Amino acid sequence: GILSMFAVQAGAAHVYGVDCSGIIESAKRIVKDNGMEDKITLIKGKIEEIDLPVKEVDIIVSEWMGYFLLYESMLNTVLHARDKWLKPGGVIFPDKAVMYISALEDEQMKFERIDFWDNVYGFNMSVLKEAALKEPVVDIVDPKHIVTSADHILNIDLNTCTEKDLSFSSPFRIQAERSDYVHAFVAYFECAFTNIHKPLGFSTSPQSKYTHWKQTIFYLSEPMTVCEGEEITGTITCKPNVGNVRDLDIELDVKFDGSRSKVDTHIEYRLR
Repeated sequence: GILSMFAVQAGAAHVYGVDCSGIIESAKRIVKDNGMEDKITLIKGKIEEIDLPVKEVDIIVSEWMGYFLLYESMLNTVLHARDKWLKPGGVIFPDKAVMYISALEDEQMKFERIDFWDNVYGFNMSVLKEAALKEPVVDIVDPKHIVTSADHILNIDLNTCTEKDLSFSSPFRIQAERSDYVHAFVAYFECAFTNIHKPLGFSTSPQSKYTHWKQTIFYLSEPMTVCEGEEITGTITCKPNVGNVRDLDIELDVKFDGSRSKVDTHIEYRLR
């Protein structure tokens, strides 16, 4: 509802808003209460199943991003709407997204979230540690804990990408910016609106202003000891889970040959 009203406020001649949940009934009342019912048509249903009363639209606006950019993402739906209704030369907001990865020191939080299962009131519950390690954590990362540079792992152009592009395997190479321990990797993303007079965007990086997407943390079973200037290389792979396509299966292959530690590991995660 509110995106539709923002669009009218910005000058849209008519807006078609689509939502498959019951909240659309409240949205209709809100639209009417704000005197916009003649410029906004709200349709209940799935984009893949509904029809619009027009053959094409000039602009598609959607807040489709999820944790780790793609978790529970509505991007497939946006691409369907693009291919079905967006006129040639039409615009999508936002239209660009880039995801990054870097490494961090996080000993205290790793202990509280993962390692404490080794000894719970004197009991060995490490079987739960194995399960906890496989679940990425969505939380705020203190930028002071970032140890390395960042590398981009996904670059999406909504004007041209396809559903296949949303499953990816990307190599990365990051460099230690100080000597420290590495307990985890962290991923974050940026989105941009480039098809406007003055392009703008936002970032979910630890150095940027807080967003509800926060950052996504992937803990390692054992920490690495890195020295300034040393490089960590690896590959991150992501695809929808077969049993629940809203979940993500993510794999990390990490290689590090440092002066104080050496790592060659493969870890599988599930973001759910």
